[in-house]
Amino acid sequence: MTVPETMRAIDPKAPGGPEVLVLVERPVPRPGEGEVLVRVAAAGINRPEVMQRKGMYPPPPGAPSIFGLELSGTIVALGQGVPREMLGQPVCALVSGGAQAEYAVAPLGTCLPVPEALTMIEAAAMPETLFTVWTNVFERAYASEGETILIHGGTSGIGTMAITLCKLFGVETIVTAGSDEKCAAAREIGAGHAINYKTEDFVTRVKEITGGKGVNIVLDMVGGDYVPRNLQCLADEGRHVSIAAQGGMIATIPILEIMRKRLTLTGSTLRPRPVEFKTLVADELHRTVWPLVAAGQLKPVIDRVFSLAEAAEAHRRMEAGEHVGKIVLLMETQL
Repeated sequence: MTVPETMRAIDPKAPGGPEVLVLVERPVPRPGEGEVLVRVAAAGINRPEVMQRKGMYPPPPGAPSIFGLELSGTIVALGQGVPREMLGQPVCALVSGGAQAEYAVAPLGTCLPVPEALTMIEAAAMPETLFTVWTNVFERAYASEGETILIHGGTSGIGTMAITLCKLFGVETIVTAGSDEKCAAAREIGAGHAINYKTEDFVTRVKEITGGKGVNIVLDMVGGDYVPRNLQCLADEGRHVSIAAQGGMIATIPILEIMRKRLTLTGSTLRPRPVEFKTLVADELHRTVWPLVAAGQLKPVIDRVFSLAEAAEAHRRMEAGEHVGKIVLLMETQL
């Protein structure tokens, strides 16, 4: 197919509220060595983009200023060193930016094939949460069958992916959420237990649920004063994994508790990591998780789909905190 010179994209000039997210015209990017150009079908929305819009999370050096960290679509042009047979392949990809546009460049190494079991909307909602959950829960916290994990933000994109993935790998899940309706939604998705953190003390409830033993892992995206409370939830040899700090960047922790229970505190960020690291993760996902995706056993939970022109509405939906699962932008060419 012929690739046009320009495209529509979400690329605001200055930080601000959701209203800055309007369609603009940009040159279609060209793939470099080891990269592909994707005609985008859909792109996921993630909380880092909300922070970027507010001016709190600038793109890493070399990343496009166009918003969007994950996409699905069809490869329409190849950079140097990419095999010819990749042309025309449907893929989803993790990118450092640029997904919320009609065309985007992706490293071949972070592309995964879209099997028949996934729609393009579902495929676009996979990479960011899947890479994040896999690297943090299964690599950094080395979750294994028969263990129990406490997941905060159980109905977020990350939370719903963590519930589904843990269930497939035999890890018991306890989640927190901010309403009885969200707790019910989390249980429906597959959470073993769901705690309404606004009406119940999650530390007390975790101890009750686990018979006083505590959980093996906490996946935390709150930070702040949640961290010492999370440590109270951990069993001996427990692992605490921080992936965001929506409740505060600083935590006061009881050192003796860490020593006494032999706890591990770890965490990571994904976006600034080099392509080489993300390629290794993609390879591991292709081997270990993608057969489950191809078999229809692992799908993202989709909250709502907006058109690219409705990006502002999509951000308002995310900031309202009412969503369950992933919010996705669909290109008008797919409507």
